Amino acid sequence: MSDAEQYPLEPGPAETREMGEAVLALVQRFLDELPDLPAFDLDGAASLAAALREPAPEHGSPLPGLLSTVHAAARSGAISAGPGYLAYVPGGGLYAAALADFLAAALNKYVTVWQLAPACAQIEATAIGWLRDLFGYPEQARGILTSGGSMANFSAVVTARTTLLGESFLDGTAYVTDQTHASCAKAALLAGIPRGRVRVVPARDSLAMDPHALAAMIEDDRRAGLRPFLVIGSAGTTNTGAVDPLPELAAVARDAGAWFHVDAAYGGPFQLTERGRARLRGIELADSITIDPHKAMFLPYGTGALLVRDGARLRQAHHVGAAYLQDLGEEEDIPNFTEYSPELTRDFRGLRLWLPIKLHGLAAFRQALDEKLDLAELAYERLREHGFEVPWRPGLTAVAFRWVPERGDADAFNAELLRRVTARGRALLSSTRIGGRYMIRVCVVSHRTHRDRVEEVLDHLHETCAELRAELG
Repeated sequence: MSDAEQYPLEPGPAETREMGEAVLALVQRFLDELPDLPAFDLDGAASLAAALREPAPEHGSPLPGLLSTVHAAARSGAISAGPGYLAYVPGGGLYAAALADFLAAALNKYVTVWQLAPACAQIEATAIGWLRDLFGYPEQARGILTSGGSMANFSAVVTARTTLLGESFLDGTAYVTDQTHASCAKAALLAGIPRGRVRVVPARDSLAMDPHALAAMIEDDRRAGLRPFLVIGSAGTTNTGAVDPLPELAAVARDAGAWFHVDAAYGGPFQLTERGRARLRGIELADSITIDPHKAMFLPYGTGALLVRDGARLRQAHHVGAAYLQDLGEEEDIPNFTEYSPELTRDFRGLRLWLPIKLHGLAAFRQALDEKLDLAELAYERLREHGFEVPWRPGLTAVAFRWVPERGDADAFNAELLRRVTARGRALLSSTRIGGRYMIRVCVVSHRTHRDRVEEVLDHLHETCAELRAELG
């Protein structure tokens, strides 16, 4: 009996190479197809999904057929890695980061306890340090890489609650706006804060939090015997990319003795650019910051981060000792990430951040982000020229707009406009409601989206809107 037959889970060198080359060929084919794939296509998706509902096989199947299934599955639905994905907040998925994930999975290093893989744990600590430096945080700051902004916001709320409220926290109050990402309110609820204690602060016409209203609400809650403990500011809302007045919010939180957390999941990477630093002014005052490198740093989904100015507080909120870990080293120059996070075992996330930055350098990211800011301004100006209502100049790279017809239901008109533009297959946009109005959104974040695709989509919006208006008389 050959080794391959005796140990089927351990392919030999020739088979390993053959399998790797087959996977690489699939990836290259998919990347070559990206510019021309429909941005959103459900044709055949239901039947493909139905065919995948099957019991686990007793015996294996040849790899080529399995890769064909994966390729077909990746081509259906939204092509979120392509240049036409302008919905929600895109994430492009850098090729270098995909290589890093392949390496991380194959090498399978355990990095949350530094002693088991000191150099690999240091790679992750170094990458987190780069994020820390981006926001001017001190050396004692600590951070963790998470699956995304939702988990980062959750750990931030837990840290604030533990630091300021202790174990009796049901009288604590947190403050958001109706534009704050829903994961923040959800994080508060999961952290045990009663739903009624998550206050919604009025926003200004700019859709940014009103610091005067915040201060008044905090004072009212304090007089009612409650304990205001958390203010959550936004550095780039999903709807419009609005940035809250961070210096003013920091001052209100400081005066109230509250924790100031900034959700910069979308906007944080723009700190690399001159315009971004100006718009995010005051973010360095936050007690904690959420940033999603899988958004505006173009990494694959599953890469979020939390930074905490006083790293000891992050550790105090998350660390629980265990006798079975007694053989492992205490933190020295390298953190034990498990002591700062809800997770003990997880993948080597830091490599997918470290490798692209080392390979390309920050200048490449800065250039790409400046391009996205330019494209958002282009969209804003061109939509206005075409007669669309565009109430808010983009704070970052999200533009919300609508057409106001002379007669009829504006919401229905814009919903049909969105449907028809999506049906062209060149772009996927999304919709939202702001102040009760149906709005269409275009959000330029993917590193694969350039001026040619944005101008094409703007032309489609203009032409389709004219067609729809003509049909309605």
